[in-house]
Amino acid sequence: MNAPRRTSVRPSPVSRWCGLTLAALALSSLPACGSEKAPVASSSGAPVQGTSMLAPGTPGSASADAAGSAAPAGSAAADASTSAPSDLNVLVLGIDALRADHMEFSGHNPEVMPTINALEKKSVSFTKFHSLSSFTAQSLGGFLGCRYPSELKRNGSFFAVYPEEEVLFPELLQKAGVRTMSAHAHFYFQKGRAGFDQGFDQYEIVPGIKKNNTTDESITSPAHTEIILRHLADQANTKGRFFAFYHLLDAHDQYLSHPEGKSFGKGAKNMYDGELYFVDMHVKKILDYVDSQPWGKRTMVVITADHGEAFGEHKMYRHAFELWNNLTHVPLIVHAPGIKPRRIDEPRSAIDLCPTILEAFGVKPEPGFQGKSLWPEMKGEKAEPRDVVTELARDSNNDRRRTLLKGDWKIIELGNEGGFQLFNLREDPGELNDLARKDKAKLGEMREALKARSATIKDICPKRTDGLKSKPKGAPC
Repeated sequence: MNAPRRTSVRPSPVSRWCGLTLAALALSSLPACGSEKAPVASSSGAPVQGTSMLAPGTPGSASADAAGSAAPAGSAAADASTSAPSDLNVLVLGIDALRADHMEFSGHNPEVMPTINALEKKSVSFTKFHSLSSFTAQSLGGFLGCRYPSELKRNGSFFAVYPEEEVLFPELLQKAGVRTMSAHAHFYFQKGRAGFDQGFDQYEIVPGIKKNNTTDESITSPAHTEIILRHLADQANTKGRFFAFYHLLDAHDQYLSHPEGKSFGKGAKNMYDGELYFVDMHVKKILDYVDSQPWGKRTMVVITADHGEAFGEHKMYRHAFELWNNLTHVPLIVHAPGIKPRRIDEPRSAIDLCPTILEAFGVKPEPGFQGKSLWPEMKGEKAEPRDVVTELARDSNNDRRRTLLKGDWKIIELGNEGGFQLFNLREDPGELNDLARKDKAKLGEMREALKARSATIKDICPKRTDGLKSKPKGAPC
């Protein structure tokens, strides 16, 4: 029997990191999360300027002919080899809260992110890519741990802590002799806190971030970019092969104006676009520097996001708590030597990033790692349909959720006993018409598909099982 849809109430403008409401914070024993909005002090010199990989007049640049800069989906012929080049570096740039429908390929204003949109035209772009979850702690935990969030050992808090005994894939790269580096712009990422520093040779946090459990007002991209450029300018990091992961945070609410940026109007959605433009400005500095370096020609650049954002859809704002498409549909752009521009329209998942990166370095996944490498289709093989799972592991603030996307259809499992929702995304992309009661045959088919897929996901209970959101009576978690 299908349960009524849960309604999400808009939180106060000052109760925000990862969508938390003040009430939720007051009732939980979570650590404070947020920061003071004074611009953060920089810590290094000016970035080195170089020839941009998106130089005007080149294919994929902001001034290039958009109609001719990207190959049609499925048009690239398969290369003789579908594996990664043998000398590749990998640079992953995460953009917090970036919705896929704010990309130019979705019909959005191309001036919102001119650099990223230009790169997308020169790259393999996955137009139906989904994050692992709808908020940072679980999405990035799953990405680094190469498993679904519910499969990872964790403490049960909204701001999940992952223990050292969990193997994160940068540890495998480190053991293989790959130089690993990372830097982040929120105190949740601090060394020894969430566990995201495991496996990184160099790991930093933007300085000057103040803890605040009611708001997140720091402007971090300028100082964050300086750290990134300093990492990349250090020959100790780049003389051999390297993996680098940086997560840019300024698109995360609150949405602030920047004198050096661009205004797209008033209101949250337009202010959000202004933040995306500001982040895009700093992505350009990073890409220009990469392009100026000898090692830039053998560096794969990946741009993606940890989750999307809500602007009133389903009476919800910010993110977390639910798994609507606007919260999980994010971009994935892969720019690499020998990879022809191509848009892939088959649904794919962030669970596939880990095996793709490991294959780039010739490193075998650990037993139990999930996902499937994207290299064959990036190199031109036909992208075959496959199912996509997103989930919320039950924690102190989130009820359990799991979705299965199969072709045009999506099923949402609501908790352990809350029933199911069913949507045809081709006919109903906004997920407004729940067909669970109207199409019993399709619901039964999708439930069986979800059950079969869930059997391959080894759920574990978090360390702290008391106080979990909507935990069924008598159940461990």
